[in-house]
Amino acid sequence: MNIKSKPFSDEARWICIYPIYLNAKKTASLGRKVSQKVALDNPTSQEIYDVLVHAGLKAKLEKNKMHPLDPSRDSVGQGRVRVQLKNDDGSLINEKFSNRASILLYACEMVPKLKSRQGGTASSSAQPQPSTKQKKKR
Repeated sequence: MNIKSKPFSDEARWICIYPIYLNAKKTASLGRKVSQKVALDNPTSQEIYDVLVHAGLKAKLEKNKMHPLDPSRDSVGQGRVRVQLKNDDGSLINEKFSNRASILLYACEMVPKLKSRQGGTASSSAQPQPSTKQKKKR
């Protein structure tokens, strides 16, 4: 069956986003699709998925998929996110996201704002606790 004859709601018509598309450590020839200025350090498919679902897009996380150009085959960069751009009638799901590039740029903007990406956690910013060990008396 031809892919163009399937409805837009069919997952085969959804766009694929791999973490390598947003990775600042990859070159354009290795698969990066955004400029070096906006690219991220080692994004994960889970982070991309979380950002896109929060934006109101229909997305599906596929953990066991890998980009064919990724030579490292590491488990951190593994996975892809499928995203539905259009409804069955051809209208956009979200007017803010008209194409793949707008979704990639949005992900590059929002992933650094995730709590998992923020620098220091509540436990690391707490005051150091005094040691409770007793010194031996001689």
